[in-house]
Amino acid sequence: MSPSQLTRRDALKHAGVLAAAVAALEAAGPLALVPQRAAAATSPSDIQFDIAKFLAVPPQTYGSGVEFQMPPVHTVFLTAALERTPTKADQAEMDRVLGVLEQYYPWGAANLVTFVAYGLPYFSRLPGGVNGKLVASHMPRLVSDTSTYVLEEAVPGPTDVSPANPEIHKLRYNVDVVIEHNDLLFTLRGDNPEFLTQVLAWFGGSNKLRGQTVTSPAWNGLLSFTSSRHMFVQMGLPKSIAQKHSMPFADFIQHQSPMWMGFADQQVNGSGPAPICTFAGNSSAHLTSAVKGDYFDNGAIQHLSHLILDMLQFFAMKTPTSAPGEDGKFIQRVQYAFHAPDIAAGNKNQYADGGGPSLLPNQNRGPHYAAKTAAGIGTNNGEQRMGHLSCLQRSSRAADGTPIHLRMDGPGFDAMDVPGGGKLPKLQFTIFVPSAQFFKTLRVKQASLDLQNEFGVSPRANGLERFITATRRQNFLIPPRRNRAFPLVELT
Repeated sequence: MSPSQLTRRDALKHAGVLAAAVAALEAAGPLALVPQRAAAATSPSDIQFDIAKFLAVPPQTYGSGVEFQMPPVHTVFLTAALERTPTKADQAEMDRVLGVLEQYYPWGAANLVTFVAYGLPYFSRLPGGVNGKLVASHMPRLVSDTSTYVLEEAVPGPTDVSPANPEIHKLRYNVDVVIEHNDLLFTLRGDNPEFLTQVLAWFGGSNKLRGQTVTSPAWNGLLSFTSSRHMFVQMGLPKSIAQKHSMPFADFIQHQSPMWMGFADQQVNGSGPAPICTFAGNSSAHLTSAVKGDYFDNGAIQHLSHLILDMLQFFAMKTPTSAPGEDGKFIQRVQYAFHAPDIAAGNKNQYADGGGPSLLPNQNRGPHYAAKTAAGIGTNNGEQRMGHLSCLQRSSRAADGTPIHLRMDGPGFDAMDVPGGGKLPKLQFTIFVPSAQFFKTLRVKQASLDLQNEFGVSPRANGLERFITATRRQNFLIPPRRNRAFPLVELT
């Protein structure tokens, strides 16, 4: 059989990671709609993750009065390990691969958006390693500490299950977080699952794109894919998947929500503009030594994590067959997710169809609000509690209130890292920030164990931490678009 005659299944049968990604797309795809989007009439930004102009659908309120921007429906995260140090020929091939994808799938949510990011192991492979002259002369550093690179490896969060946190235990999913050490991260995004499937098969050697014969990437033993994760974001899709799989909490998921936990978090004002997240920053915040014109100026740190959601606990169901409990009422869940006291009272029936609205505002209440509610100030009956969003805002915004991050998270549904196997609701989480240290602080403040201990707040009243088990984390550097193909190799 000639390469041009390879079928999708043939190309993937020896590539388990790619095949798993295709299987996930094929499972969720039929339940999702393909939005009608106009083609973007502009060129891609040098900031790889700046895709707002390529969504071709303006923010919408869906009748809520709050603006939401819905992203591409499907995202596939592909991590990879290098078998050797890339050469200039490998760099040229990566340039070809990315250019071919954009030729056959014009840049945008309606077709395909591709990011490429690199982990510390990649930079360690370059001449001189991470501390050698090549990397040291181009890697941005913190303004607050010029001896520290913007890229450092991820660490377990304060509420992650880990030997580093012997006091942390989860109700059901006690899985130690793994700090991964991948060289590369491909992020593939688009509305049409068939396009993503074609690209995955092409990576696996199909030599086909959109029905045309196109030479697959000549990796030449350069890399191997180590994991794939599928994320889906569309109004009502989590409930559809829960119903299809007869999940015990399906009736309690809000019908309009794009997220498992029932509250949309795609509010326009909940993330910053892409430039504020870059090393070069903008007028609101500039946290690194990078300036315009530097090699990595329009780059950023991309953190990727994989999380299991305990949906039974979220609805206070003791067993899969039991009814939800008092702690699973909408009026409780909305405070765990947002702020305390509640920002919406919900429906008379606090459980059915989420028990209340999904589309709620991302209100900036300032960096000190979480401490106030931890002390019981301004809460219902002086109750001491903290909301997920309140804790996040302790360190997430610039002095003028602009978020210094761009979140790109959404639901998943797979068996990765699940004790005993079996598919569970997941949170596939990635975020773009100016430094690894910024994200580390963000996680510490979000967990707010300092406030929990200072004010004697019950762990049951501290945001969403107890419902979530992070099983994998890693930091990557996502370079500017112009240097996205094996950065710095051309300088060796």
